[in-house]
Amino acid sequence: MDFLERTDIWISPYRLRSAGFLNSISSRREFEGVLIKVGEGYGCIHPWPELGDPPLEKCLDDLKGRRVWPIVKRALRCAEYDNVARVAEESLFEEMEVPKSHATVVNCTAKDIAAAVEVGFEMVKIKAGRNVAVEAKFLEEMSHEFPALRWRVDFNELLDTETADRFLSHLSDELKRKIDFIEDICPFSEGVWAELWKKHRVQLAVDRESGPHRKAAQCMVIKPAVDEPYLLGEAAIMNSQRAVITSYMDHPLGQAFAAWEAARTELIFPGLIGTCGLQTHHLFDIDAFTEKLGDWKPDFKVPGGTGLGFDDELAALTWIRL
Repeated sequence: MDFLERTDIWISPYRLRSAGFLNSISSRREFEGVLIKVGEGYGCIHPWPELGDPPLEKCLDDLKGRRVWPIVKRALRCAEYDNVARVAEESLFEEMEVPKSHATVVNCTAKDIAAAVEVGFEMVKIKAGRNVAVEAKFLEEMSHEFPALRWRVDFNELLDTETADRFLSHLSDELKRKIDFIEDICPFSEGVWAELWKKHRVQLAVDRESGPHRKAAQCMVIKPAVDEPYLLGEAAIMNSQRAVITSYMDHPLGQAFAAWEAARTELIFPGLIGTCGLQTHHLFDIDAFTEKLGDWKPDFKVPGGTGLGFDDELAALTWIRL
């Protein structure tokens, strides 16, 4: 039987709590998901309905039957890879090098930027879209205060075309040179994005609409929780794009899966993967899993153990047959 068709599935529900809002499209501070166990392998389902995922209940219904949702299929794929390594009593990270990460900052304060710089981050990603004028002013101020920093800005498609154009028009040339990319500045459109790039020469990254034919983007954001990295990595090369792999702001197990996929993709496509976004555990309350990932810093700390790690922590959970 193909691993994706197995029915011997166990789940362990979890709830993560964040100190603040994690992006401009969500006012939640509690996030529910489930870890899954298939054979000896583990995966994570952490839906973001705000981003187009089905709610958790529908994910579990899909897991029981059709398995058509990408987030469900990718969790099973994660469990498959993890299962192979655990059966062999090996770490998936053996002889793998995980790329460095940017600092994900959800509160636009100078204190947060200074903290990121202090621990060694050279690139900062901010979540924007709540107040474009304030955010533009903040970026200008911080680019002067921390001149060596590179910036990534994620709008989660909140802006319309006119506001996106106006935002870019108001940025200084100096700041534009320090922006690595702007992610999902507005809903993806080949024509609109091509025009924004031609006019402003600020690289645009596509995330929510990532796909093989998004040629107007200069960078492809790949989330292993819902995306197949090989498919999008191959497309990025064909389209002369950069690629960045990020976590799904999910459970540390899902974060570890993203980190492993980043390392694996870099092995398959040398030079494609740049600075990634794999350090998001600091956004949530500390627990036994987040502690295994260590301090917030550019280098990913492998949690240790077999497969994706967390052996003792996973064994201590309560598991329910689906």
